[in-house]
Amino acid sequence: MTEEKMPLMLENGMDEAMQVDQLDVDDLFGDGVSLSLHTARPPTKQLRQRIDELRTRGCCQGVAWSRSGAIASISPDGKTLEARFLRSHPDDGEWGLSEPTKVDLISINPSSPIIHLAWASTTNPELAVIDATGRVAILTYSITLNRPFATRKWDHDPSDDLHAIVGSYWLPLAPQSKQYYVSHGPAVKDGNQYRYESSFVHAFGPWHPNPSKSALLCVTTNGHLKMFWAQNNNKIEETSLELESVNSSDDLITHAALHSNLWVALATTNKQLRVVRVGIHWGLPQSQSDNKPPPGSQALNPTLQEKHVATSSWLPSGPSTTPVDSAATQLTHLEILPSTIGPDGQGWVPLVILTVRTYVPTPNTPYQETQSIIDKWEVINDQPQSLHPAFEQLGSRRNSTGSAPAPTSRLKKCDPVVINKAVIGLHTLQYSKVVCLAFSDGSVEYRDRFSLQEIYNERNLDRVMTLNQVGFTFQDDSPCLQMIFSPTNCSVVKVQDDGKVKWSRLHYPLGDTGNSNQDAPYAATLAALTVAASTATFNNINYDDILAVARPFANKKRFTFDWISEIVRMLKVPIDYSEDTHHDSLVRNSSLQMCLSILNHLGYRGMFQPRTFDGKFAMLALNVRNVVILITIASNTPVNIREKLSPLDEHEVVDALAGCAKWSLDLLAWLTDSLFALLDDPQFLALLAPQRFSEMTAYLQSRSDVSLHLLLCSSARGFLSAVCRRILHLEILSNRAIEFYERRAAMHNATDPSPQTKGLHVVLYKAYQKMQRVTSTSIIKVQEFDRLLTVLNNDIRSAYQSSLASLASKNPATGGQKAVDAQIKNAQNHCELNLLLASSPPPAFLGVLLKFFNTDLRAYRGLADPSKLFFSDYDLLEVDDDRRTLATRKAKSRFIDVFKRVELVGPSPTRGGGSGSGSGGKDAEDAKTPQWRRCVRCSAVMEDVFGSRPGFTFVLSQQRKCSCGGHWGLLPKGSLIS
Repeated sequence: MTEEKMPLMLENGMDEAMQVDQLDVDDLFGDGVSLSLHTARPPTKQLRQRIDELRTRGCCQGVAWSRSGAIASISPDGKTLEARFLRSHPDDGEWGLSEPTKVDLISINPSSPIIHLAWASTTNPELAVIDATGRVAILTYSITLNRPFATRKWDHDPSDDLHAIVGSYWLPLAPQSKQYYVSHGPAVKDGNQYRYESSFVHAFGPWHPNPSKSALLCVTTNGHLKMFWAQNNNKIEETSLELESVNSSDDLITHAALHSNLWVALATTNKQLRVVRVGIHWGLPQSQSDNKPPPGSQALNPTLQEKHVATSSWLPSGPSTTPVDSAATQLTHLEILPSTIGPDGQGWVPLVILTVRTYVPTPNTPYQETQSIIDKWEVINDQPQSLHPAFEQLGSRRNSTGSAPAPTSRLKKCDPVVINKAVIGLHTLQYSKVVCLAFSDGSVEYRDRFSLQEIYNERNLDRVMTLNQVGFTFQDDSPCLQMIFSPTNCSVVKVQDDGKVKWSRLHYPLGDTGNSNQDAPYAATLAALTVAASTATFNNINYDDILAVARPFANKKRFTFDWISEIVRMLKVPIDYSEDTHHDSLVRNSSLQMCLSILNHLGYRGMFQPRTFDGKFAMLALNVRNVVILITIASNTPVNIREKLSPLDEHEVVDALAGCAKWSLDLLAWLTDSLFALLDDPQFLALLAPQRFSEMTAYLQSRSDVSLHLLLCSSARGFLSAVCRRILHLEILSNRAIEFYERRAAMHNATDPSPQTKGLHVVLYKAYQKMQRVTSTSIIKVQEFDRLLTVLNNDIRSAYQSSLASLASKNPATGGQKAVDAQIKNAQNHCELNLLLASSPPPAFLGVLLKFFNTDLRAYRGLADPSKLFFSDYDLLEVDDDRRTLATRKAKSRFIDVFKRVELVGPSPTRGGGSGSGSGGKDAEDAKTPQWRRCVRCSAVMEDVFGSRPGFTFVLSQQRKCSCGGHWGLLPKGSLIS
């Protein structure tokens, strides 16, 4: 049979060709199996444009996510900078992405659009905004997540294509030890629970001399390195260095990558890959300690130095080159991974450079499959310098004994990794030990830094480092042009083909995890969330998206209790304050605030929905803590700035403190009234018996009455005791201030009766009058309430000592008295953890409560007026959560300012969720209404106030976060939803 007449295998007989996607092939067992060839989705026009953009310049990241939670993005036309953030919706508490806020602080050149965004890791987030001609603006988001302040504008920067920036890098902040970072995790399965491990990662400078500041380094296409840094007066200055001499267009740099130790990798137009080492000298005296900011008189004067390390070509050549290798002749990504300890923990592995070349097929080309090629180089220091033989002979004739030349470095090429997808993003995680690849189809891959093998692609419940290992995946896998990970790596933001920004979080698609630690998926989920949350809080990273991932599990009965218990165990959070009477360490315990914040959020169902019992407990504890901090800060100005400001001499501060005092006194009155109600409740008193004591907490939960738990929990009791002492301090302060100003006014009137200079003192005098009126007319006697707390605290301490000592004697520990003390301490911590999580008190508390209700509380009742307490208005506390009260509050649109503790009136319910569009009358009304800030986590509000005087500004700066630890988002005028 001739070749022309031979039938093809996929032809139907000898005539018509069969449709491949309609083939039905019998498998080995005789069942029909459909055979279809799925063709890949052809690259879109927008994807081709994005790949071209990545090839053209190394700096073109159009969306960036800060450690505080602010998300900056560039509009598709490059003319607008937008700000977004994650926020818990005030209607139901569910998380979502806010509407964009346009940032108008920088002037855009129509011919030079914004192309790149980069966040610093500073406490007050700094955003570098870079345009196509290399101009750099720096914005600071110090108060809200969507309204920055310009600290550097680019108006005076030259607009020149040769100054275009191809690589940027913010210096990291120095760790507290200045020697290493702490890496939390993994969680290792150990019997019926997980053991949380941690390791140390060596930290290498340079850092800014001021430990709270960073510096931005940028590499330009003409080979210059620019450093933008903050002088000790906070002015941004610039220092530059020529890295490469550019003599022709072939020498231009297209991509640059920088990392710690200031290793710089450069890719040039002529396919060269160069490695340079840069050093920074800050111009400080040698005796100046690196971990202290320079004194105000000592200005910084940094200089940069460079050393060329190695050079190679990034374009493969030779017999092993593939056809796609030959076609993919342009880089899209360049990344540098610093040297680190190897996976065996023994030796150091060399510096690594990664490049990505993405091939996107075009019509009528022979290769129609999208591919990304990841090339890897190691910087090896094993190449000794060799001398010409003539110089060696010269040295021997002169009997030279000079030392051998130092070895030089070279770039060692490793095997490439080929992936049949288009890489649109390359990120590093876990201190550069994990490489994360984002693809245009919306998928994500994690690869080991040492081997570039894929990891986290299979479930592993025995050694948990990330939620991916437990079975979590991102909710949305739709195609995108850009993808950026949150600082916690628990969610992503995508830029889609149409330019829209979309948020996607991790979720659990494998069904129910179970309901207790006996269920392996449930326990592993808790472990993964604990590692993520602990890492975030230890590194001062916003963990809102972790809360978003955890929120779907909050309806499980023990989830909140179990999760916070694991966090307390991993971070060793101090929770027992039954022995502490000074409250300083309690108020400064940020890890405890985190636990209360999680408890508060997971118990939150919406602004006008009833909270859970533990959520209500946490909300009140957090607010008491916040009041204590504000009063303490205003009353105890730091010594180094005491000469410059005195907050208590400014009426705005005194007004705010008067509001805090009113809220605190209302809380003490409400607690007293609630305790009196329990005292008069025979059903409750019947539970104070050994047989029924275990039913008490369930009964209190049914009444949504957290008053007793706030007194029994040592940390909450400590906050209450601290606020009592602050109120007494404010009462004394207001009496003294009024006496002082009245005496001063009398003396002034005697010498100068003119009223011209009295204005400021009159306002301050009235503010102190308000404070005195609040503290002196309270229906509760603060000193007696504090005495009640002290008696209860002593009784609880005695109960712990007697019951736990008895328990230890029945179960003696080997190891002497120290082991016994540790055993008692652990048992006491366990009891306090239960109380912190609004669970049942230990049986030993029965005697304490019998004495409290039968003796102490009855004696205290004789000093109070129960009828006044019963009929008092407690709206300021927002604790009444019956449906009718909540509906009334919603209808009246009443809110409480968490800073001034006064009532605010919001937009009417018919327009409360509006976007600001409407009639001219409404616009005029909105223009008069001050804007509000809203907590992105708990939906609390405060007026968007600014201080014109130093004392008020100082106190207000302590309210940069909500009492729950959440950040503020600025609401649009006339709207309650961002």
